[in-house]
Amino acid sequence: MIDSTHSSAERTEVRAVREAGRTGVLVIGGGINGISTFRDLALQGVDVVLVERGDFASGASAASSHMIHGGIRYLENGEFRLVRESVEERNGLLKIAPHYVKPLQTTIPIYSTFSGILSAPLRFLTHKSGKPQERGAFLIKVGLTIYDTFSRDGGMVPRHRFLGRKKSLAELPSLDPNIKYTATYYDASMHDPERLALDVLQDGRAAHPEAHALNYVEAIARDGDEVVLRDRESGTEFRVHADVVVNASGPWTDLTNDALGEDTRFMGGTKGSHIVLDHPELLEATQGREIFFEHSDGRIVLIYPLKGRVLVGTTDIDADPREVPVCTEEEVDYFFELIHHVFPKIPVTRDQIVYKFSGIRPLPRHEDTAPGFVSRDYRIEVDEKGAVPLVSLVGGKWTTFRALGESLSDTVLGLIGRTRTVSTAGRAIGGGREFPRTEKARRIWIQENLPGAGARADQLLSRYGTRAADVWSYVEQGPDSPLAGGDLSTRELEWMVQNEMVARLEDVVLRRTSIAFTGNADAEVLDEIADALAPMLGWDRSRHDAELDQTRQLLNERHGLDIRSRTRG
Repeated sequence: MIDSTHSSAERTEVRAVREAGRTGVLVIGGGINGISTFRDLALQGVDVVLVERGDFASGASAASSHMIHGGIRYLENGEFRLVRESVEERNGLLKIAPHYVKPLQTTIPIYSTFSGILSAPLRFLTHKSGKPQERGAFLIKVGLTIYDTFSRDGGMVPRHRFLGRKKSLAELPSLDPNIKYTATYYDASMHDPERLALDVLQDGRAAHPEAHALNYVEAIARDGDEVVLRDRESGTEFRVHADVVVNASGPWTDLTNDALGEDTRFMGGTKGSHIVLDHPELLEATQGREIFFEHSDGRIVLIYPLKGRVLVGTTDIDADPREVPVCTEEEVDYFFELIHHVFPKIPVTRDQIVYKFSGIRPLPRHEDTAPGFVSRDYRIEVDEKGAVPLVSLVGGKWTTFRALGESLSDTVLGLIGRTRTVSTAGRAIGGGREFPRTEKARRIWIQENLPGAGARADQLLSRYGTRAADVWSYVEQGPDSPLAGGDLSTRELEWMVQNEMVARLEDVVLRRTSIAFTGNADAEVLDEIADALAPMLGWDRSRHDAELDQTRQLLNERHGLDIRSRTRG
């Protein structure tokens, strides 16, 4: 464990919670679903504390496919409620979080007309996976037609369209010429999952003075009506009494319950891995669209242009939450095979991989059901046997986080005898408030709110949404120097430390920025940011060097990079 202090903002939060010693609701787990529940409860005026053993949105929430989607393939499993809710939430997020959630044109390459037509009804009626098959045009057409009906009321995205081989290849000439059709529809992209989660968190903190969020603080035990917490930065242990404890720790829910003295077997997560390629030819071949289909083995495949790179995923493999998930060489081979399947004339090599990531989906225990067909829906388990109720969230996905948070919050409100006073439906999130939606509106907003920002204006608006006005106002008040080749600056970094609870070097390169994701986290950049962070966070030389070593090791072992330490002169 690295021994140090948090940023001043976070230290104040830890001290406030420790000194109070109690709260109305303790939420364990700072992924998007725990954060959403935290915000919802704070908006109701409930005293609430959220604790996360790592950084916010650093676990399953950081390993997503960067999509907000309705889940068209869930229709085949008969999960109509989930699909309807997902599409409604997707349309809602396009409105309330337009700074991070944007319409995404998605094309499915199709190789047959009737494939899968016999196995699909069997899966629908029996909920058994059967032998995986690629879906043919007929089945996809039926699914997209139903999908469109769920999108009708929202009206946020166009309806789907089908094209034959000739027109498909005219639009996407690098596609496999053996396709018979393509189907094109719209879902939504999520450009910065970690920053969206942070925006939701900040809204919760601002909503109520007794709403506190602590990263690098873990729940290690329960003693009667108190939960024992450990600050992983200082090693300090302290106790908090809560009227209700909410376990929203995702794939680690059973492990958290075990620490709290409860034996549960709710979870059965699967590993999903992705790679990010710096590949201009492949990027051009996508024509700005996500290429999305179900492979013959039942796994979902996506080839997705994002931040000037190409994201490729994903796998769906049973995983043990006690083990750190990593993208294996076998998975990379699988991804290359998929790319060759869709774009057979475009060569891909390992040298073009700039980033890898892997995470465990918080899926319910699924026994003999194939991973690709496990329900993505969620449920809430309430245990009232102990001194205070323990509420466990089972399942959940990024797309439905707002509705899930509201549902989980309603359960908690019922347990503490409170009623809902505020809904989050239609409520703008963070930098999505008054976000400029047209190019003209964008130019005007930048002129009015980011005067003098120059080339940095677009980057700031993309990173923070309309919160960029506050960031730029702070940057202008003191001396500022560029960092990380212009991806960051010293004054902006200081703003992150003071306002975004940065505690470690990895928080900056992995989650507050896209420096690692785009392949720009080399040794020089890490040194530069660590040097700038040290005086802001009060690091001595030992802590500074430990941060560099730990971050290099993390990027090398979990994210497939080859970052060597630099020799100092």
